[in-house]
Amino acid sequence: MSIAASVSGYLYRKPRLRLGMLLSAPLLWLGLAYLGALAALFVTAFWHTDTFTGQVVTEWSLDNFATLVSDEVYRTITLRTLGIAVAVTVVDAVIAFPMAFYMAKFASPRAQRILVIAVMTPLWASYLVKAYSWRVMLSGNGLVGWLFGATPGYGLAATIITLSYLWLPYMILPIYAGLDRLPNSLVEASGDLGARSWRTFRSVVLPLTFPAIVAGSIFTFSLTLGDYITVKIVGGANQMLGNVVYDNIGAANNLPFAATVATVPVVIMLVYLFVVRRTGALDNL
Repeated sequence: MSIAASVSGYLYRKPRLRLGMLLSAPLLWLGLAYLGALAALFVTAFWHTDTFTGQVVTEWSLDNFATLVSDEVYRTITLRTLGIAVAVTVVDAVIAFPMAFYMAKFASPRAQRILVIAVMTPLWASYLVKAYSWRVMLSGNGLVGWLFGATPGYGLAATIITLSYLWLPYMILPIYAGLDRLPNSLVEASGDLGARSWRTFRSVVLPLTFPAIVAGSIFTFSLTLGDYITVKIVGGANQMLGNVVYDNIGAANNLPFAATVATVPVVIMLVYLFVVRRTGALDNL
């Protein structure tokens, strides 16, 4: 018997070893490219830049974190970014739930497939094309002003509207998956017991689909925390944490402080994931 046949037979009898060898390459890439870069980010956050030469000084210091906490400008930007992320998540959840509910419980199987494709179609378009399209629509002579007689202009409202549109599919699909797994018999039993529509929604549908809503919020919340392009396009003079990171990498040439600011959304998301892990939301991803 050849060596290749012997190895093949041994691997056939060891499914766990076979699976480990199959996943070894992508896990190695994940460890080097993602976790390695993340570790380098945290390390760089404790360094500082020489104000005279502009060179990075690899001496450990908490000065960057002290500046981030003590400077009112950065505190305001952090709170603004959190507020926008929460607002976008709430808006997407309110819009996505009825759409997903219709897709899962009322649409025919053929219509479900068409609607899923329709929800995913905007993801195939360029991010910049969609963002600049909203810039045109929110301008003084744009579609929004023509339809409603007024426009919010460029600012926080425009940023929330644009980001809500961009991330809406990421909220619809997890909620749709959660509602699709919800047995119709539970809803029917609630009605048979005399519960009205609102009571059925509040006591049956919402608790059982809440993990799916939280799963969608992970996408919308995290993507908004790290965004810096939309606020540049439609946000007027406002800034988010991503803009501070971008400016310090580019014009300011202060890579350590950029790394310090970048740790803020990372830490926020780690805390958020730790909290939502208990809801079972991660099973809906």
